Amino acid sequence: MQTNHLTGLTDAQVAQSREKNGANILTPPKKDSLFKKFLEKFGDPLIIILLVAGALSIGISCYEYFGLGKDAGVFFEPIGIFIAILLATGLAFIFELKADKEFSLLNQVNDDEPVRVLRNSTTIEIPKKDVVVGDVVYLSTGDEIPADGTLVEAVTLTVDESTLTGEPACHKTIDPNDFDPDATYKSNYVLRGTKVMEGHGIFIVDKVGDATENGKVFEEAQIDDSVKTPLNEQLDGLGDLISKVSYAIAALIVVGRCVMYYFDPHFAETGGFFTVDFGAYLLQSIMIAVTLVVVAVPEGLPMAVTLSLAYSMRRMLKTNNLVRKMHACETMGATTVICTDKTGTLTQNQMQVAEANFYGDTPQAIIEEGIAVNSTATLDFSGSKPKALGNPTEGALLLWLNAAGKNYDEIKAAAPRLEELPFTTERKFMATIVKSAVTGKPMLYVKGAPEIVLGLCKNVAGNVSRDEIAKQLLAYQNQAMRTLGFAYQELASVDGVIENGKVNADNLTFEGIVAISDPVRADVPAAVKECLDAGINVKIVTGDTPATAREIGRQIGLITESDGKECVITGPEFAELSEGELRKRVGDFKIIARARPTDKKRLVEALQANNQVVAVTGDGTNDAPALKAAHVGLSMGDGTSVAKEASDITIVDNSFSSIGRAVMWGRSLFQNIQRFILFQMTVNVAACLIVLAGAFMGTESPLTVTQMLWVNLIMDTFAAMALASLPPSESVMRDKPRDRNAFIISRSMWTSIISVGGLFFAVLLGLLYIFEHSDITSMSQLCGLQLGARDSLTPYELSLFFTIFVFLQFWNMFNARAFMTGRSAFHFKGCRGFAMIALIILIGQVFIVELGGEFFNVTPLKFMDWVWIIASTSVVLWIGELIRLFKK
Repeated sequence: MQTNHLTGLTDAQVAQSREKNGANILTPPKKDSLFKKFLEKFGDPLIIILLVAGALSIGISCYEYFGLGKDAGVFFEPIGIFIAILLATGLAFIFELKADKEFSLLNQVNDDEPVRVLRNSTTIEIPKKDVVVGDVVYLSTGDEIPADGTLVEAVTLTVDESTLTGEPACHKTIDPNDFDPDATYKSNYVLRGTKVMEGHGIFIVDKVGDATENGKVFEEAQIDDSVKTPLNEQLDGLGDLISKVSYAIAALIVVGRCVMYYFDPHFAETGGFFTVDFGAYLLQSIMIAVTLVVVAVPEGLPMAVTLSLAYSMRRMLKTNNLVRKMHACETMGATTVICTDKTGTLTQNQMQVAEANFYGDTPQAIIEEGIAVNSTATLDFSGSKPKALGNPTEGALLLWLNAAGKNYDEIKAAAPRLEELPFTTERKFMATIVKSAVTGKPMLYVKGAPEIVLGLCKNVAGNVSRDEIAKQLLAYQNQAMRTLGFAYQELASVDGVIENGKVNADNLTFEGIVAISDPVRADVPAAVKECLDAGINVKIVTGDTPATAREIGRQIGLITESDGKECVITGPEFAELSEGELRKRVGDFKIIARARPTDKKRLVEALQANNQVVAVTGDGTNDAPALKAAHVGLSMGDGTSVAKEASDITIVDNSFSSIGRAVMWGRSLFQNIQRFILFQMTVNVAACLIVLAGAFMGTESPLTVTQMLWVNLIMDTFAAMALASLPPSESVMRDKPRDRNAFIISRSMWTSIISVGGLFFAVLLGLLYIFEHSDITSMSQLCGLQLGARDSLTPYELSLFFTIFVFLQFWNMFNARAFMTGRSAFHFKGCRGFAMIALIILIGQVFIVELGGEFFNVTPLKFMDWVWIIASTSVVLWIGELIRLFKK
């Protein structure tokens, strides 16, 4: 069916259609209420334990208030517990809402995918969400169909309807005689969300948005963060280790306090173990132990990871990396091999005809007609200058015609198409039969890879020798130009000329060659060098000839003079390698030329079998298997919807340099998580040991339940926010890829955790002993100290101890921030978030001690005591600075 009469909708008709039928957007299903989401935060086992402990604490407080006549101060501790629980659950709730918002924004990207439509008699590109009922939409291989509609043109059109019907290859046609009576949907009907696997066509939209078949079964798309990466496994292992140790210490605390209660001189006077006093004491011991578990168990780790990933996802978009699947942020940091295509990634993807070399006396009209009718591309004239839509190589030919003052659309309309054989990567050519406006007879035009097209030809225009053609091709390819060969034949009849995917012609004449250039991007050589210096191997997989591919490799710095012929392999040679041979040689070659669709996926699997972490770039439908198989799939911003759907990250600007930025973010993200672990583990060591020692020393717990929960809030929530939001460092690109099997805590981290945590414990234990054996009312008294008999800790001493403990961790947070950076902890460029959170912790601690009163079991401190504490504990930071200076 000819479609030359189609003009598309006018602007007024578009507005009317949208008002009547709505926008082409799927309405997401109803979400859970905010209240229900908030209640889910209380499902954490540790929160449940604290809720139970808090309820029991209220019971004891009621007994003490009503039964024993104590004042209302007994209720402060249980109230403090519940407020701390609400703070923890509330913050988790807020962060989850923020993450949901980030993911929702990312999920809307698909609505902005460009679609080719005909409006006001002009072909233009619009976002998918702007498609309306009545629009005339063009389809090409690799496109995702934007709406439901009826075909008015279909050329060897095959559609993957597996998302709706489970059928991966449905033949579509407008010929009623070829309709499939058993098909789920009519053979001349296409559906939103399905994908064009082969051929091209035109359809008129019948339904959009929720009215489509896809809309009826739509479930809200979510970012896939369920992939179990090595980081997840390492964190799970670390969490299990810390949990088991903290549970053991918690049990020892309860046992230790019970033993010390037994040896207390007042044990017999109070009536032994079977009294209300002991019940209250046991409950207090259990609460201390449970709270210690809350402090020690790294429940902040998942939040730190989520925050790091969410922050990285948002910031990576500024470097043109649109992350679709959250785990890809971290996995990019472990990448050891990048398999990249050439066009658009290494080159500018701005195809232009560099040289047209047609032979002999081939009529110019024949050349022009062959280019115009044997093409699936179109030109968009809506802007200041024509823009090619569709295949960029074919678009370059149409732009070349347009620059010569020829209207390709008029030429195409004057030569009605009779049959067509579309281009495929297997055939490497396309053919079209038209009723020629030049000769008035059927004409066969063939265009494709020159060596393939020449092999189909009986004649060569101008009697140019095949050797001369081969030399010309080699010269073009050595300049990294893409070449196309052209042929034509006048036909007596069209019957059997195109049949079973083949061209049956015995008198084709080879017209000549067109060389099309696509210059290397200016930033690519530096970006490739950056990856190579970072220990990441780069391999090019391209359909170009070996000579063209090698020249591109040389221009970007991948191929050097020392590289022999073995670094380049062709698709057929690659296919002949056995699995064993491939695994042995896969590290040697840098380029696969004349690659076929299956080669890239096989390459990925061979590299993975050698324990490589593989990232793959791709922009075509045929790249989807490799994108899915890779650890990280990187689709191009102007790639097909099929490729984007299969990928983890979309490179918005198509540039290889953006891939290097993604690696830098991934490595920096992993280091941020390590810094958080370093910080929190140091806190855990100090807190667990001091509370355990206090239990066996027979003293009151030096840190109360509410105080430890505040410490937990600082260490888990605020520290996670501060350390997760640190900006990336370019220095990570000078390191080699990390070992994915290595434990997340490195030797240097273990050294720091044990030494610093142990030092904190020793200092705090010493202070505890001093406070018990002297009456301290000011920090200045520590200078001329005289120890006496043991006595209980005063509220002022407990406030001093609590504040010193917090500030030791506060200053150590700066050391953790500077860990592995090689810089001073005072380097705050790009770290305003860290400085702000540090200020919040500082002000929060002062506020709690000065105004917390019985609520936090503290009393206000003197001004000079604050000065003493802040100055003396800052020694932690100064020692860290000296160590970093010495190492530097």
